[in-house]
Amino acid sequence: MNPQSQKVMEILEKHYSGSGTALIYRNSFELLIATILSAQTTDTQVNKITASLFAKYPTPADMAALSEEQLAQEIKGCGLYRNKARNILATVKMLLDEYAGEVPQTREELIRLPGVGRKTANVVLANAFGIPAFGVDTHIFRVANRLALTKSKTPRQTEEQLTGLIRKEKWNAAHHWLIWHGRKICKAQKPLCSDCPVSSLCPGKINKA
Repeated sequence: MNPQSQKVMEILEKHYSGSGTALIYRNSFELLIATILSAQTTDTQVNKITASLFAKYPTPADMAALSEEQLAQEIKGCGLYRNKARNILATVKMLLDEYAGEVPQTREELIRLPGVGRKTANVVLANAFGIPAFGVDTHIFRVANRLALTKSKTPRQTEEQLTGLIRKEKWNAAHHWLIWHGRKICKAQKPLCSDCPVSSLCPGKINKA
């Protein structure tokens, strides 16, 4: 890691140390479903939906008993809810048929589940199982490129560059530092550069005044 990138990460660690996912969950199954629901939907909205959903249907077997229309109505507060309902039902049935109702603990197995891409798989691995992984969402993609931690055109490139830059034992924590910085300060529109702790190190600084 070059000295500037190292300094950036040290400052972000200081500001966001101890931060974690905003999604509310009690186990790996709930985190898996919540993360699927979070695509194109805020975590706050997902938490509103899952508070009711998980109270009624806490296990894969409970959820699998629903029809696609019933599940769609339960999650209709999130974007693409009908497509998500279809994928979630296919996922819970696969969990029951192939994994005895348990969430698998490898990326290769997770991305076989309908509606689960690499980012979702990495989020589950890191947060549910403590396995080093680096899920790249829109916040991380934006922040990493603005701060010149990466020079990437895709989330996969961002992941590869960040995991090559950051020590493996810090991947899971650093993932949250970058997300929270993107949410609180380095926003897509009107970033709060005057409040940014790494402003002096940012080559992509937008509000230079």
